[in-house]
Amino acid sequence: MSPAAAFSLIVAIACAVVMGFAINRGATCMVSAVDEVVRKRRFTRFVALGEAALWVAGGIALGSMVGLMPETAPHPGLSAQTVVGGALLGLGAYVNKACVFGSVARFGSGEWHYALTPLGFLAGCVVALPWLGNAGVRPSALHYPNFPLAVGIALTLFALWRGIGVLLSARAGMLARHIWAPHQATAVIGVTFVILLLTAGMWTYPEALAQLARGMTMESSARLTLFVALLAGAVWSGGGIRSGAGGWSGRRAMRCVAGGALMGMGSLMIPGGNDSLILIGLPFLQPYAWAALAAMAGTIALCLMAEERAQRMLDSLRRPH
Repeated sequence: MSPAAAFSLIVAIACAVVMGFAINRGATCMVSAVDEVVRKRRFTRFVALGEAALWVAGGIALGSMVGLMPETAPHPGLSAQTVVGGALLGLGAYVNKACVFGSVARFGSGEWHYALTPLGFLAGCVVALPWLGNAGVRPSALHYPNFPLAVGIALTLFALWRGIGVLLSARAGMLARHIWAPHQATAVIGVTFVILLLTAGMWTYPEALAQLARGMTMESSARLTLFVALLAGAVWSGGGIRSGAGGWSGRRAMRCVAGGALMGMGSLMIPGGNDSLILIGLPFLQPYAWAALAAMAGTIALCLMAEERAQRMLDSLRRPH
């Protein structure tokens, strides 16, 4: 390995650790975001996820202007399979009680049965791979979007506004509290993702697991190293794996395996997990990402509403007449 490649890998590992730390602090999860909308009629978590995508868009625009962006990979097209894959992602996230982001956060908070979610995800990819393969992937390259000048100016002003907030917090001696507040921590995910894009190429941990299902390579081993660094950052943020954060439960373990498997199958159908849809598909203005995310969020919402209704019916039956 050349010195430049070694340096890039070290920077990528450091960014993966910081991203894992931010995922835990931001409580980043599509299930939590949809649950907040369904039960509280609030969009706080969705706004935070959208801001993470904005930071990626700004980073992509800046990097492409100076010629730093790496070569891109083939991208999926919009089809019925995309929507079905998004629905499977949503169903799997509901069963798992956390999406791929949320699983990392909950593992880092001490719910160590969520270590089984990636194993279930990998199993789902292995099962679905013979039937799906690279279905839905176009041979053409995914080009970085050329944002209009007005969008670039708006993103720059937004970054300056956030930067002023950071400076004011630092002056008040509350820099760490500001950066690691849930909303800002989600923005850190977007920033670290751009740096990972520059140093390690297109990388998300569900795609690393999907690549492992196709066969171990030098590239997949490097990406799995980043996955381990991501988990380490989440554990660091959560204060270590504690048995007191829920303990072991065979039922929860089976739920994580089953939910992970469903998300793995859905990810292969799109392809890509909800993290790549948010951090890659949305900033790249790709229709498949919007459709898949809508299907995922809609499926989670339907499951949550059905669960709430079933609970009300059970409560009414148990209530003495």
